[in-house]
Amino acid sequence: MTTSAKTSHPIGLYTLFFTEMWERFSYYGMRALLVLYLTAELVKNGFGMNRVDAFAIYGIFTGLVYVTPIFGGFLADKVLGQRKAIYIGALIMAFGQFTMAYSVIAEETLRIFVLHSGLAILIIGNGFFKPNISAIVGGLYDADDPRKDGGFTIFYMGINLGAFIAPLTAGALGEIYGWQYGFATAGVGMLLSAIWFFARRHTLSDVGLPPNHKSHQNVLSPKDWIDIFVYTVISIALSVGVVYLLDALTDVVVNTAIYVIAIGSGLGLTYTIYKGTTGKLEWNRVIVIFILAIFNIVFWSGFEQAGSTFNLFAKQNTDRMVFGWEIPASWFQSINAIAIFTIAPIFDVVWRKLSSIGKNPPTPLKFGLALVMLSAGFFVMASAAMASEGGVLVSSMWLVAVYLLHTLGELMISPIGLSMITKLSPPKLVSIMMGLWMGSIAIGNYLAAAMEKIADYWGFTEGAPMFRFIAFEALIAGIIAVLIYPILKKLMGGIH
Repeated sequence: MTTSAKTSHPIGLYTLFFTEMWERFSYYGMRALLVLYLTAELVKNGFGMNRVDAFAIYGIFTGLVYVTPIFGGFLADKVLGQRKAIYIGALIMAFGQFTMAYSVIAEETLRIFVLHSGLAILIIGNGFFKPNISAIVGGLYDADDPRKDGGFTIFYMGINLGAFIAPLTAGALGEIYGWQYGFATAGVGMLLSAIWFFARRHTLSDVGLPPNHKSHQNVLSPKDWIDIFVYTVISIALSVGVVYLLDALTDVVVNTAIYVIAIGSGLGLTYTIYKGTTGKLEWNRVIVIFILAIFNIVFWSGFEQAGSTFNLFAKQNTDRMVFGWEIPASWFQSINAIAIFTIAPIFDVVWRKLSSIGKNPPTPLKFGLALVMLSAGFFVMASAAMASEGGVLVSSMWLVAVYLLHTLGELMISPIGLSMITKLSPPKLVSIMMGLWMGSIAIGNYLAAAMEKIADYWGFTEGAPMFRFIAFEALIAGIIAVLIYPILKKLMGGIH
């Protein structure tokens, strides 16, 4: 869809803005509660898990929600189209959130099975939704449209508006009144996302329709809606069936199956990229995507401490009393989101101004600067952890400072990364490459949950030493990214 002659953003961008806002409201409302829910005592309707076990579940969940987009992107590119995939994902995730709510009040012998089922359903639903809404955003612009980075930055504001509201509503309801109310609120948010996307479908023109769509109208056919229903039901049934099967198998069998699936998926993805990429220029750009994915993994392995170690630090080590009232720990998850919503418009203006005078930093350089910001935040966090030693409750301003530094980094890597994928990917592989990009975030999320173990292996114990470990890791990666950016810029072949 050609829009480069225009100066304002396409109207469809704002349709996708609010669709994503409600989906992220659903996800971040649930994420703000998950570790707190798992570690809460049984008498408080939690599961009484220790932090290691809770982090393991958190890491597996937040990792897999970024793995399944690889398959969702493939199905959208080859079979469904992005629009159908988004409807399927939205309906599945709504069901998953209500399943999570039921896990709180289910019979004691069923609770863990219902919990695992809810998480599995959310993981599958996210695979359909996540890569395809980003692909539609990219489809609203030409590949070389200078407004594209700004468009993704605005889209990213929608993500973070949802992420800001979620802990204040779903998080607070879950912590104060009952976990089930928080998860159910997240489910309602997911339904609102689907309703809004349907109501505003006319603003997307022909972007995201199924492959070989023959109708002259830019809408889905009755057959498409039947497909949506069938895929939704089958996906939910398969999710529950897989959980039931895994619960019945031994750990050795499960781990073996995971390795086989991971290797098979990697080989299948590699073959698909090989078949869909032609010419030296396309291959150079794919190489750039893979290199930047490594930096992306490092960034998210640090950034995603927000839902685990930072979340528990807020609950256990932070003075949350204000005028005699204790702020819910989950509310601190909103700091990053409101900071992004405030700062993102400034970044949009800055990128456009710099582009107009030919000074906009190349994507690889922005990635390096993002990692430096992440490193600075962890040096601050290490100081906060030192100040809290001996059971001292520290000021909430420590966490505020960390989240602000990480926000600056996030704005230089996350929306820019999404935009970069739509620019550099071979035309036939945009959704698949978007899924690959989500896969790099998945690895980062999994490593984030395991970071305490990783740091301890290298002699950096829980608390300040671990935070310093992440700070130095991010700083080294940032310096490398800055040093090699001229090489990557050349490989990008004129794409900025």
